Amino acid sequence: MKRRGRILVVDDEANMRRVLGALLRRGGFEVLEAADGQAALECLDDQHVDAVLSDLKMPHMNGLDLLEAARQRHARVPVILLTAHGTIGSAVEALKRGAFDYLTKPFDPDEIQQVVGKAVSTRVQQERDASFEPDDPDALMIGQSAGLLEVKRITEAVAATPATVLIMGESGTGKELVARRIHLRSNRKDGPFVKINCAAIPESLLESELFGHEKGAFTGAASRKPGRFELADGGTLFLDEIGEMHLSAQPKVLRAIQEGRFYRVGGTGTVSVDVRLVAATNRDLRSDVQQGRFREDLFYRLNVVPVRLPSLRERSEDLPGLVRCFAARFAQRLGRPACSFTPAAIEALRAHDWPGNVRELENAVERAVVLTEGPEIDVADLPPELLHSGAPTAGRSEGGVLKERIRSATRRIESEAIVEALELTRGNVTQAAKRLGLSRRGLQLKMRELGIDRA
Repeated sequence: MKRRGRILVVDDEANMRRVLGALLRRGGFEVLEAADGQAALECLDDQHVDAVLSDLKMPHMNGLDLLEAARQRHARVPVILLTAHGTIGSAVEALKRGAFDYLTKPFDPDEIQQVVGKAVSTRVQQERDASFEPDDPDALMIGQSAGLLEVKRITEAVAATPATVLIMGESGTGKELVARRIHLRSNRKDGPFVKINCAAIPESLLESELFGHEKGAFTGAASRKPGRFELADGGTLFLDEIGEMHLSAQPKVLRAIQEGRFYRVGGTGTVSVDVRLVAATNRDLRSDVQQGRFREDLFYRLNVVPVRLPSLRERSEDLPGLVRCFAARFAQRLGRPACSFTPAAIEALRAHDWPGNVRELENAVERAVVLTEGPEIDVADLPPELLHSGAPTAGRSEGGVLKERIRSATRRIESEAIVEALELTRGNVTQAAKRLGLSRRGLQLKMRELGIDRA
């Protein structure tokens, strides 16, 4: 069976560690064990761990203290808390401090497998995307472009109000960061910020995830579990990828928003909450409404204050500042000396279309910082795929044609400079690289990209 991830199980009861370990191993996970919080922290420092499953009630260092220490030292590792002493209050506190999820004993084996699997998938996706630091919601707000200034203006104005906000933008523009920014500037900043990705939850589980369930509501519901609406009481609920929500769940969400109350799955009494709602989508919800894919009444309930995030293509004047910010961050994180991008490298980056937006730019800067040896990052040190995106095609915008002309001119200038340096050094790549201010590896990569033969 393919290994699905490495899980650290933390519990002061040896028998419980054995039971959980056996359950997770059957699901294809590799399991590490720790008998207390301190041992868990030492394990996190020494081993690669994809997720932590910890008991809440432990001597010396309880699960909440472990969660806080783990987030300080290993912020990207998701922590799931498990306890026989579950209350709604402690669940809210756990999520508020950054827990990935909260489960109660006696536990349902299938639910443990599902939640742990989801935590590992989230960890893998974070590492793949190298996305923004979760506690740095202003990382996106670098620049003075008109589109960005409008986002700042709207979020500052709406944050202190209870109004529902709909954030729209392409993937990678930073919609969750804007949601966190609104929360941290609101009078709910000390309350929980609870997120649910509507695209990641199967239709059969979405209602339970949103509204919770009562004991015995369905097979495997061994105890009452609060949903995301309940856990966000007094704070902000962020419904990410709202456009992917199944039609069957939309009327229930609409009622919860309108009335501030709902039924748990299998419950007969209403649960009342005070929740500020922020939703996000990369879809055209108006078009989805016209096509019957999204409820019109829910759309208008969500679209009270729309915030449109500009793509990186629309705020290219902000790119140099973002590049400097990311370069400084990665140099510090990787223990590298401070580095800078040459003007030519900046222009080459500005010429790229950036379909992945700011997230793609961040990944490109990280790659350049990792692979470049010197203090300056030049065009030759950039990922090759950023430097050419194919020939101009009919129907391209004037901006697209201009970008192609810039790429073509850049490649011609680079080619001429490399050929001249090779001629002056009689084909000696090392000496030619020194003349050009490049590393030998960087020059070799650029020669290969431009089709230049050493001879």
